[in-house]
Amino acid sequence: MTVRLYRNARILTMDPALGDFEDGDLLLDGDRIADVGTSLRAPEHAEVVDARGCIIVPGFVDTHRHMWQGILRGIAPAHTFPQYMDNILGHFGPAMTPGDLYTGNLLSARAALTSGITTIQDISNIQDTPEHSDALVAALKESGIRAVFAYGKSFPKIVAEGTLLGQDTRRVRGELLNDPDAMVTMALVAEGGSDEDELANAALARELDVPISRHFSSRLAAAHLHKIGAILPGTTFIHANGLSAEELAVIAESGGSISISPAIEMVMGHGYPMIAPALAQPQLPVTLSVDVEVTVAGDMFTQLRAAYQAGRHAHHSAGTPTSITVRDVMRMATIDGARSLGLDDRTGSLAPGKQADLIVLRADRPDVAPVHDPYSTVVLQMDRSHIDTVTAAGRDHVRAGRAVDDSSRLLTYADRIAHRLRSSHPHHGSAVPVTPPRRTSPPST
Repeated sequence: MTVRLYRNARILTMDPALGDFEDGDLLLDGDRIADVGTSLRAPEHAEVVDARGCIIVPGFVDTHRHMWQGILRGIAPAHTFPQYMDNILGHFGPAMTPGDLYTGNLLSARAALTSGITTIQDISNIQDTPEHSDALVAALKESGIRAVFAYGKSFPKIVAEGTLLGQDTRRVRGELLNDPDAMVTMALVAEGGSDEDELANAALARELDVPISRHFSSRLAAAHLHKIGAILPGTTFIHANGLSAEELAVIAESGGSISISPAIEMVMGHGYPMIAPALAQPQLPVTLSVDVEVTVAGDMFTQLRAAYQAGRHAHHSAGTPTSITVRDVMRMATIDGARSLGLDDRTGSLAPGKQADLIVLRADRPDVAPVHDPYSTVVLQMDRSHIDTVTAAGRDHVRAGRAVDDSSRLLTYADRIAHRLRSSHPHHGSAVPVTPPRRTSPPST
């Protein structure tokens, strides 16, 4: 197992007890963080890295991404949400084979890792057959990313059958994802429906001992779900656009969290991102997510800036005395994301005993130096080009600014699949024109 000591770095631990280090050292021992501090002694045979001029932060946590759509990256730059439901979920999803889905998931995972996202919740709303599920899980395991595989029904199946989750969830849990300490664990996606379906899906989650994630907006009522006993502690409420303070308080009191996708929400028209109202709830973890790569970039730097901009705009519009800070945004993308997914015992901060999930960022370049406030530098000045190293559970995925894994065959397969899928669309093109949406009131948002 590799022992590595980073010396002389700015370290943002995201652990309030440890604080930050201006000139700090970070010791990794295999897949764990062994120590963080100053003037640490290098163990025998340790690899010593002079990280002067670097900022080291925890690996980012993306709490909501439809990873299978990695194969469709950038295909829908101007889709509204109803058009996305019609074209991406209604047309392209049913046209994809298990092999296509495997390629899309692996491509998305590789993209996440090379951009500094070491933990991700895959909102996998494409479960049509056991072969689909097997391929999707296999891609996550191969990638080396820390992932929560959130099992959900495809949009056409929801329209045809309703929101009740099927029997194959038990097989996936028992045979594929039965280790709660593994790099890939399980959740369920509950997408509304009747009270009976809600209660049945909640009962299934309790039986399998897994959390629930759900798309949510002001068209739904958290208070009602709480009243009937359909909200489990640890539920991730995705988007939450338009929710009242009272509804947000219900989510907070139930032990839930909010996953906000600020870039996609503003581009597709979900509603204004709930950054400011959600942050006003002190017990509510607020997290960030990419959502869909068909329209927006799959990196966290895009979300950091979009969240900060949305929060600042809400502050200016309302004339409130306080506003979102760059530290708030970093917390959303790290420790609060880990808390939301129930993984804060192993990731989200740089503390001894936690898994070695981290990003080393170059801050010694003319486009970001000098560093006055490292939080401001990471949130507002940096992007993927500043990444030197990405490590997940002690395994390097980027080193010296270059991806470790060879993706050449993956990209070849992806190109072939993308060409076939575009050819199947009634409007063949690199950016697919939309057809008039068949449904303007999807089952969830």
